Amino acid sequence: MTPRYGEDEVAELCRDLIRIDSVNAGDNAGPGEREAAEYVAGKLSEVGLEPRILESDPGRANVVARVEGTDPSRDALVLHGHLDVVPFDAADWTHHPLSGEIADDCVWGRGAVDMKDMDAMILAVVRRRLSEGRRPPRDVVLVFTADEEAGGHYGAQWLAERHPEVFEGCTEAIGEVGGFSVTTDKGRLYLIEAAEKGIAWMRLTAKGRAGHGSMLNDDNAVTELAEAVGRLGRHKWPVRLTPTVQAFFEEVFGTEVKAEDAEAAVATLGPLARMIGATLRNTTNPTMLQAGYKANVIPQVATAHVDGRFLPGYEDEFFQTVDELLGPNVTREFVYHDVAVETPFKGSLVKAMADALHEEDPGSRAVPYTLSGGTDLKAFSRLGISGYGFAPLRLPEGLDFSGMFHGIDERVPVDSLRFGVRVLDRFLEYC
Repeated sequence: MTPRYGEDEVAELCRDLIRIDSVNAGDNAGPGEREAAEYVAGKLSEVGLEPRILESDPGRANVVARVEGTDPSRDALVLHGHLDVVPFDAADWTHHPLSGEIADDCVWGRGAVDMKDMDAMILAVVRRRLSEGRRPPRDVVLVFTADEEAGGHYGAQWLAERHPEVFEGCTEAIGEVGGFSVTTDKGRLYLIEAAEKGIAWMRLTAKGRAGHGSMLNDDNAVTELAEAVGRLGRHKWPVRLTPTVQAFFEEVFGTEVKAEDAEAAVATLGPLARMIGATLRNTTNPTMLQAGYKANVIPQVATAHVDGRFLPGYEDEFFQTVDELLGPNVTREFVYHDVAVETPFKGSLVKAMADALHEEDPGSRAVPYTLSGGTDLKAFSRLGISGYGFAPLRLPEGLDFSGMFHGIDERVPVDSLRFGVRVLDRFLEYC
């Protein structure tokens, strides 16, 4: 039987990866990524590569391999994807999240969007090129990571700290979340992630005087904390137009947009408004509250968690404002803290992405945008690697793709996967 590569196998690769349980609940108690890593390593070995599986902890496996380019004097490119997925409640799904069901011309399951689709596309295009003896113009380092969904402590961060040799000579990277199409009245746009907001998951603590619930108490930890959380949650952060957001507006609207007009401009973008709107300002969303152990006992301590996200260039302003809103009687500590990143939307790599997309979808436009979340690129940036989110997918109009990240009934069209393989193949030729 003749082996199938590229477009012909990408849906099967995606299905197989989805069927491997690599759920990451953030407590290091799940199945881990080892089985998925072994699958990926096996597929790479079949076409002559020598992948390494690097475990940061039992079961927490990463896969790395280097594809030699035709010009070893050039800087290398990192092509990365993560192997873990977030938890799910199978009862809510049309098809079981671990089934990898191919139905209604889509591959269904947890990871179909985030991001076993891209893992499959990377495998498919690399396997195709190597089976045909086509090396890329420069070295390409393939990195499939563990633990991205919980901050990368067992994955990208660990690799960057403990195995920097993997990234020798690497200056640029391509990964999630970008390259997917959105159909608007401005035409079909492909959003390339050129920036990411920083992350500040914070635990807030207020301490007071414990006592009987029937007594007067002017030092109530719950009251102090609740007021601080309310101030944070209701705070109207000012619009701050970063270079990437301004570039997005200029590409889409053909003109500069002023800060006072930004929200009105975003409101015209239809399904894009939710995604772009979150990148106009810093945010602080309270997510958890905990205090007390009995209705008639005033507790001594109350805690809350807040998900904070700050724009590139505005971290200092963010924390100064947070501390002012908290006041002197509430302390904060990090549950997780990571940098914001931003890469100018210009240069040869941007041209390679735009040209590859345009040749497969004439008339479309590649536009930069800021991701309100975060990816493994944050860890790689500490090694001096800049990058973009570029997992190319031409999507049918009306599909709420961004809403399926960590959502229910996650699925990716088979034709979109095939499109992505073709685009990535062209991109690797041009990069």
